Amino acid sequence: MILAINFQDIMFPVLMVLAIITVGFLSYYLGRKQTILRKFSKFNLRSINQFKNNELTKITGKVLHVHEPFVAPFSKRKCVIYYIKIEQKKSSGKNSYWKTLVEEENVQDFFIKENDELAIIKPIKKPKNYFNYLVEDKSISSGFLNNPTPEFKKVLNRYNIESETFLGFNKTLRYSERILEVGEMVTIGGIAKWKSIKEPIEGYSYSRIATLESSKTQKLIITDLPEAKTQKRQRI
Repeated sequence: MILAINFQDIMFPVLMVLAIITVGFLSYYLGRKQTILRKFSKFNLRSINQFKNNELTKITGKVLHVHEPFVAPFSKRKCVIYYIKIEQKKSSGKNSYWKTLVEEENVQDFFIKENDELAIIKPIKKPKNYFNYLVEDKSISSGFLNNPTPEFKKVLNRYNIESETFLGFNKTLRYSERILEVGEMVTIGGIAKWKSIKEPIEGYSYSRIATLESSKTQKLIITDLPEAKTQKRQRI
């Protein structure tokens, strides 16, 4: 007995599989993590004492604070950058989605220390002069049969978010925190400059200091991804 094969019956599931693979690949390739690693491919890896003015340069070193550091809302760790997001799960008919209740990012000037050399970095929020990817440091959630911890409740209270519905049931909430902690290793890319020091820096006796800056066409690139520090410039 010869079975008749319908070409359309075969093609539809094949196309569906290819579509899923394509969407997955694009989501990965265009994701923030892979994007920032690709951006670093055009920077020259330098030590601070090798900086050349106006050269696209990246360095890896330890974060030191210039001003009083931030304290991250949940982890309470001292940091120079933090990004948090609080979301609530909502339903619409048969579908559900996450609604953003709070999205907050704060940045400040900081030093990078490489061996005994210092460079200063000055990220700005408005107009935003940096592109960053920080590894998620803390995440926590609450919901049905999952009461928020006292620490999570404190964060929710800080942003005037109720953890329960008017009927007394837990809302389905989740919190994500990404920080650039004081003492953490970071990789920065930018335009290398040497700047004269107008005000003395404690423990630094030189008359000028290295910095990485942005321009109208080039943002500062900031990440704590371990892969970034070993990535070499691509040959063109």
